[in-house]
Amino acid sequence: MNAPPAEAATGSPLEMAAKIVPIAAVLAFLGAWERSLPVIGEIVVVGLLGASVLAAVHHAEVVAHRVGEPFGSLILAVAVTVIEVGLIVTLMVSGGPGAATLARDTVFAAVMITCNGILGLSLLITALREGTAPFNAKGTGAALATVITLATLSLVLPTFTTSVPGPEFSGVQLAFAAVVSLALYVLFVFVQNVRHRDYFLPAPGPTVRPLRPSTAGGPGGVLVAERTEEDQEADTEVHAATPSLRTALTSLALLVTALVAVVGLAKVESKTIEAAVSGAGLPHAVVGVVIALLVLLPETLAAARNAQRRRTQISLNLALGSAMASIGLTIPTIAVASIWLDGPLLLGLGSVHIVLLGLTALVGTLTVIPGRATLLQAGVHLTLCASYLFLAAVP
Repeated sequence: MNAPPAEAATGSPLEMAAKIVPIAAVLAFLGAWERSLPVIGEIVVVGLLGASVLAAVHHAEVVAHRVGEPFGSLILAVAVTVIEVGLIVTLMVSGGPGAATLARDTVFAAVMITCNGILGLSLLITALREGTAPFNAKGTGAALATVITLATLSLVLPTFTTSVPGPEFSGVQLAFAAVVSLALYVLFVFVQNVRHRDYFLPAPGPTVRPLRPSTAGGPGGVLVAERTEEDQEADTEVHAATPSLRTALTSLALLVTALVAVVGLAKVESKTIEAAVSGAGLPHAVVGVVIALLVLLPETLAAARNAQRRRTQISLNLALGSAMASIGLTIPTIAVASIWLDGPLLLGLGSVHIVLLGLTALVGTLTVIPGRATLLQAGVHLTLCASYLFLAAVP
């Protein structure tokens, strides 16, 4: 008799690596702090940084499996956002010519990558397998509306306010934006996980399969629906054993360790990242894109896996939840950090990015309304993401 998937994977090499990497990364961070590293040392630190991000999201998934959906998507989104905020603050503390716009660049990059890249990829994977990608329009629409509202209040309004010259909030305006962002995010979490939880769960629908003669009854057997390998995969996911409380608590502790390691190693590598971008002749805004791509890579993989399992709603929860957490948690944190950080905090977007955000809002609304999407909608969102990335490098 085979062991349940959760038990069978306990002693796997990947499971062991997920336990070892966070501890090794923290030790590397302590050893490299305030030291000049050789090239091989830089490579090791970067490798541990990426591995720690993957380990953090793995342990977040374990905890998420224990608590169930949509709490699982919330945990993943918050874990990724904590990593993002840590990277932003550490790089801002390091100073430099782009420190004033780093928060804006990173948050906007996260919004564009999640609302177009991850969302488009999820729709593409499901549409290729199923023809269309179904989801709950009520929950997805509410999430998209919250993301667009948060992005407009925090990233668009500073461009047009007049209390302070430039795309910057005054102190009072920044405090208001921080409080409103956090309050709106908390309200969404309450609605998603308590008041209207069913809006954010995958809606089971009937799957039509061709009838084939059953061999059990001989040549004249009755017609039955044949089960495919995809059906068996889906059943394996649904009936996978829930992690024990001890396993979940261990993963929670390792998740915290991994997050500490990511923030610490990012501080170690902050100068290297900025030097690499400058050496390549790219705009400093690309640093924010690199941070967003780094922290959202595991989130992208998790969304793609759910899309392959025909759980499009969970993929969209991950994408839009990450965008929402990125704004709703980053802006208040940066507002508090600005008390002791020197220099201005420029949050207002330029005209090109405002156009891209507006187009994302319009296209996203049209995608969500029908409650299902095709390859065309997936392609439109991926095109918007590619356009943003291209214009970030070639403004």
